[in-house]
Formats: sequence, C-alpha cells, structure tokens
Amino acid sequence: MNTNTNTKSLAHFPAPLSGRTALVTGGSRGIGAATALRLAREGADVALTYVNGKDAAEDVVRAVEALGRRAVALRSDAADAEEAAGAVERAQAFGGGLDVLVNNAGLGLLGPVESFSVADVDRLLAVNVRGVFLTSQAAASRMSDGGRIITVGTCMSQRVPGPGGTLYTMSKSALIGLTKALARELAPRGITANIVHPGPIDTDMNPADGPFADAQAALTALGRFGTADEVASTVAHLATASYVTGAEFAVDGGHAA
Repeated sequence: MNTNTNTKSLAHFPAPLSGRTALVTGGSRGIGAATALRLAREGADVALTYVNGKDAAEDVVRAVEALGRRAVALRSDAADAEEAAGAVERAQAFGGGLDVLVNNAGLGLLGPVESFSVADVDRLLAVNVRGVFLTSQAAASRMSDGGRIITVGTCMSQRVPGPGGTLYTMSKSALIGLTKALARELAPRGITANIVHPGPIDTDMNPADGPFADAQAALTALGRFGTADEVASTVAHLATASYVTGAEFAVDGGHAA
C-alpha cells in the first residue's frame, strides 16, 4: 500500500516561524536554552540574553546555527533598567525586526518571610517584575504587528504548597496581571500576550535528582519532574497561535490539580 499518494513531503512546507526573529531572555540554560532551540527548529532566528553564562550562551548560539538559523548572545542584566530595555533594541537590530519576545529571565529566592532584607526584595522585584515590564514595554513599541509576548511564570502562583515562597510568588504573580493587561492593550495590533507556569522542571538549578526533588515530584499529579523541552513546546505553540491571548498555561504535571 502506498501511503504517500496525494501527499507532499514536509520539506515543502515552510517552518511556522520562518522569517521571524525571537528574543529569549535568560536563554543560556534551562528553560531559556530549550526555548531558543525549539523556536529555531520552528524557523526563527534567535537572540538570547545572559548575565554570567557567556560560554553557555555561546553554546546555545552554535546549536541554533547548526539548525540553519541565525543567533546572537547578548549580555544583559534584567535588574538593570537600561540593559533590560536595551536588549530589545539590540535584538531588533540583529534580526531586522522583532516578532516574538519570551520573558524567561528570572531570579528565585525562597525562605521565611521574616528573613528577607530590603535589598533582597529590591533585587528580586527588579529582575522578576521591573525587568519583565521594561522588556515588554520596549518590545511593544518595536514589535511587528501580529507579534507574540510570552512570559514564564511559576506553578506557585497557582498553588503554594508550603512555606517559604512569599517573595518569589508575589513577584511571579505580578506577571499574571501584566500579561492580561498587555493582551488587552496590544490586541488592536494583533499582538498576543500569554504566560506559562512551569512546575518542577529538571534543570541545573533544580535537578530531578536533587535533595528536594522527591518532595516536589510528589506534589504533581504525574509524580515526576518535567523537562525544559516540555515547557519550550508550549512556548513554541504560543509563538504561532493567533487566537490565544491573556491566558495562563500550566505546564506543571498537575501541580495545581
């Protein structure tokens, strides 16, 4: 039986993000690196930011280039207001435009509520809230109509399973409000804004064989850690979806179930 009758090779169909440029903040490792590679596989050229992991960022650039796409690593500290916004301008200059922004850069800080200093609060909010706002603000003014803004949140904004998450959860929960407001404001230009909430994800910052891994896995319905690629696949879907905006997507193995 000939299963190829009246069908075309997939090679005849353009990649969904062909001709598009994406900026992934915090793209040197973990979810950010997986997202950069997934967007490249979908056809996008990719700019990614890093703070200290230059070598890791350059590794991601080479991996993207091996897929036949263009890439550049940009040093940018999300806590620095000028650098956060400036990364968008540099990404646009690299790609000749900007079509997709993935707000992935973030800082985790857990502990008893009384343990946080004012400096802790300022640093976390500078990265997790102000940096995301300024990057999104800059993108809104430069992004092509029909663009996509996708932000990485946390499952802890859906369900806080125990103590220690006050500051981190507060910062990430602010991004839900930002996402919904951006969706309303940018909709006339066809720009969508959505947020993805990862659960326990196997990364170098939170390995699936770490000392607290079993307890985290037990909090999910599936009983396991997720992978960075599983989060990246949802981000990639949102980068092409046109009738989804202002929405929250849990990629958490049932952490909030």
